[in-house]
Amino acid sequence: MKPRLTTLGDSFTQGHGDDPLCGGWTARLAELLGVAGGRTRNLGAFGATTQDVVERQLAAALVNKAPMIGLNVGVNDLISDYEPDRFRRNVELILGTLAGPNTTVFTATYPPIPRIAALPPAFRELVGSRFTEANDVVRAATGRHGVLLLDIARDPHWLTPELWSDDDLHPSPSGHRHFAERMAELLAGAAGTSAHTGRWAG
Repeated sequence: MKPRLTTLGDSFTQGHGDDPLCGGWTARLAELLGVAGGRTRNLGAFGATTQDVVERQLAAALVNKAPMIGLNVGVNDLISDYEPDRFRRNVELILGTLAGPNTTVFTATYPPIPRIAALPPAFRELVGSRFTEANDVVRAATGRHGVLLLDIARDPHWLTPELWSDDDLHPSPSGHRHFAERMAELLAGAAGTSAHTGRWAG
């Protein structure tokens, strides 16, 4: 059965930090949009970088390509494997490959992860500058490729401790729910439908 919603990315997409019965923001978003069970494909993998998405997830997402595709990846690049040119190239490649006629692609910027606040000052400043740079890359790439962007980096609500799990790296169940709800609103606005019903049902 062809999926109606496919998501790619890292542990955030995979659903880490959420209640296992809820399935992370992908499953929560599918429910909000009325996507029937069994028609969601989550390719997210713990520890994935943008390079992993290029090498291991992108081709799979194009098989029986869903009309709605979400991406959330990059934090692992920024905190452990950052090479600016490669990051920019990968973001452009992923979004450019996924975008196309009859396809709605969506992604998000990177929020202020609480764990960063506990880093030594010099490294905290370095990682913070990487997040700022990466968010500018994502904003520019989404504009070029017609990809919907949820700019959570500019949403102060993501500073709320309840949105984060105990490891301060992954969203809590409340964080996954909040992300799904905001993304549903963004998609609904783009589609001209209610956030809880509409074109994605079936």
